[in-house]
Amino acid sequence: MFKAKKKEINNEFDQSIKGTSLKADAWRRLKKNKMAIGGLYIIIFYTIISVLAPILPIYSYKKIILDHKHLPPSLTKTAGELMLEKTEMRLLKFAEKTGRSELNNMEKDRLEKLKQRINTETGVINGKEVKLHDRRYLLGTDYHGRDMLARIIYGGQISIAVGTLGALTAVLIGFLAGSVAGFIGGKIDNLIMRIVEIVYSLPFMMIVIIFLALFGQSIFNIFIGIALISWLEIARIVRGQIISLKNAEFVDAARSIGASSTRIIVRHMMPNVMGIVIVFTTLQIPNFILTEAFLSFLGLGISPPFASWGSLLRNAIEGMSLYPWLLFFPALAMVIFMFSINFLGDGLRDAFDPQSKNRI
Repeated sequence: MFKAKKKEINNEFDQSIKGTSLKADAWRRLKKNKMAIGGLYIIIFYTIISVLAPILPIYSYKKIILDHKHLPPSLTKTAGELMLEKTEMRLLKFAEKTGRSELNNMEKDRLEKLKQRINTETGVINGKEVKLHDRRYLLGTDYHGRDMLARIIYGGQISIAVGTLGALTAVLIGFLAGSVAGFIGGKIDNLIMRIVEIVYSLPFMMIVIIFLALFGQSIFNIFIGIALISWLEIARIVRGQIISLKNAEFVDAARSIGASSTRIIVRHMMPNVMGIVIVFTTLQIPNFILTEAFLSFLGLGISPPFASWGSLLRNAIEGMSLYPWLLFFPALAMVIFMFSINFLGDGLRDAFDPQSKNRI
């Protein structure tokens, strides 16, 4: 059998016109936004690093070596060399306070014994015997001697997961509630909107804190607690869009051929509001990450030995003047990711907005 050839549509100059879907048109305009595409690449990089964290050639994020605590970042020096420098500097300062310009024999012996211990001391890590002080900490160590690079990577894994899963959960709840309320209307609409207004009147952070206090501090409870409140805004937005669409001609056409209400909502109305939902989801992720960081700062976030960007910042506050790398690197990783996802969200908003076609 021969397939019927699709009829071409030509303009007044007899030139073939190719149709463009909403997604293709949005992607074409998004690609012209360099900041949004740059943000997308950074987000993909962060995601890949977070997912591949268990197989990356980095140290354990929870391995405690007290001899290595508060070691500064270094690309070339080993932990043993930094330990020796730190001990020697401390002894020289003590000698200056006592009016001496050089170390005495006892202090020199102490340094020599430390040097021997650094060269010979071994430990078992992941079932292998290794020299403990040959490790190199590119971003330094924390107050327990744990590798900051590993903790930032695993912290990003948790922060990104909380932000993404929380945003998706909130948007899914709000999307379904807003669609049902806007399409059905009447008593169902009144009931859902009254629930939204009642929950909206409650203090957001207090509800999350109470939820965590009742059900415990865990990654799952954090994003569920935040999502329970964060769906309200998207429900209102989707309801308004559905109300404006339900009397459109394509909906009347679907009704006339016997389409059910569920099919009309899922197949005809939801795709028309997906642009708004995608943009809202993208912009919600930074809010969830910031909320989790604030909860961790209050001590209600991730429990040790796990870490998130928020908990790393909280732990760094006390000694940030003496050990600035503990605050600088987690904050830098978090700021870059937040800027990137905001750039992407702004780019998606412009790409899906018909009013912006002449600007991008």
